[in-house]
Amino acid sequence: MFAPVEEFNTFLADIGSVIWGPFVLIPLLLGTGLFLTIRLRVLQFRKLGPALRLGLLKRNDDGGEGDISQYQALTTALAATVGVGNIVGVATALALGGPGALFWMWVTALVGMASKYSEAFLGVRFRVTDARGEQSGGPQYYLHRGFAEIFGRSGARVGLILSIVFAVFAVLASFGIGNMTQGNAVATQLENSFDVSPVTTGIILFVLTGAVLLGGIKAIGRVTAGFVPLMILLYIVGGLVVLVVNADQIPAAFGLVFSDAFTGTSAVGGFAGSAILYAIQMGVARGIFSNESGMGSAAIAAAAARTTHPTRQGLVSMTQTFIDTIIVVTFTGLVLVTTGVWQGGSDNAGTMTADAFASAIPEGDKLVAVSIAFFAFSTILGWSYYGERCMERLVGARGVIPYRMVFTCVVFIGAVTELEVVWNFADVMNGLMAIPNLIGLLVLSGLIVRETRHYLDNDPGLNATSSQVEEFMGARTR
Repeated sequence: MFAPVEEFNTFLADIGSVIWGPFVLIPLLLGTGLFLTIRLRVLQFRKLGPALRLGLLKRNDDGGEGDISQYQALTTALAATVGVGNIVGVATALALGGPGALFWMWVTALVGMASKYSEAFLGVRFRVTDARGEQSGGPQYYLHRGFAEIFGRSGARVGLILSIVFAVFAVLASFGIGNMTQGNAVATQLENSFDVSPVTTGIILFVLTGAVLLGGIKAIGRVTAGFVPLMILLYIVGGLVVLVVNADQIPAAFGLVFSDAFTGTSAVGGFAGSAILYAIQMGVARGIFSNESGMGSAAIAAAAARTTHPTRQGLVSMTQTFIDTIIVVTFTGLVLVTTGVWQGGSDNAGTMTADAFASAIPEGDKLVAVSIAFFAFSTILGWSYYGERCMERLVGARGVIPYRMVFTCVVFIGAVTELEVVWNFADVMNGLMAIPNLIGLLVLSGLIVRETRHYLDNDPGLNATSSQVEEFMGARTR
């Protein structure tokens, strides 16, 4: 690495450690989620059942406006979050923070569901119809329009600045964590496990990505609706086999997760207090990185959904965090703990999950490689839409096609290039895009709570038809 590049990489790493450290994003993200959980009266626990039914069984909100079904919006958001972080990220958290880090990942997800609900609610509440007649929304819109609605002209100025800042960082992040790093992960795994050339992988990714992106959000929604459930199922079935083989270790694994969360016997050693803090830091940081609750990205997909009310899509969207962390991450964590490979040290985090699968399943490492390839490709599709919508916010509809073309080409570059600098750059961009969104969630929390309570008072079971929703919403304004 050339000296200037190395210096820049060191600079990015230092900035990232501050942004994702214990004094900036971790308390801000966790605190915002806890604040919203309290204000919404633990909505994520009270309404999880109806939300799962609406998103996974009913799947479509008849009569609502939007471009894709609620289920497709959910799978698009899942595509962007269920990725390398669910495998390698969890291994890194446990290798550094000990099994107790898994507990703090659960905590982060449970309070993060309130953040995910809130940003999806706002995404639908303040979405707009673009020049092509499609729904467009997310922090790049609700920060501006929400602040204007509450505070008038002065609030609109502040909201406009925050919305532009979010959009800029989101576009930059889409080329990092949503593109080059994912393409590189696919190429690396396929080369290591199947001797596939990175150039070959890059060409395949280029063709597949381009083919899907040319169809826009409707094509992305159709692909992820069929692709994401199968990819998650494949990985979970493999994890179940490993857990069945090590069934006698499961009770001890849960005991270790809970005890280490508060006693601090982490893999990094040190005195108990420091180990506890490190377990919390690693669990929260990796949990947020995995499910993106509070970052605002999932609101962009939610805004495209056909839904009769923002509350309904908000509840569907919050199940994404539940599926991503409480289900997929938990399987990874338990596999690592029951097999004991979590003790291999952080230098081996990249292969820990593969080693754990291989210990119970013949060619299990190849199953993990295929899972990582699927997860990473799905992330590319999800983030392409996020970046496209933010690019449109910045320069208008004329920027969409050029963005898609550049994004598709960059996938190939990521597959054939070493990316240490890009990883650090992506971490910084992800963190910076979360800050304006969190400010918006806190400022707009009163509106979220007020309108959510009104809706749920009239439709607590989420069973109302579109005409019934219009009726009780109309009665409110009369």
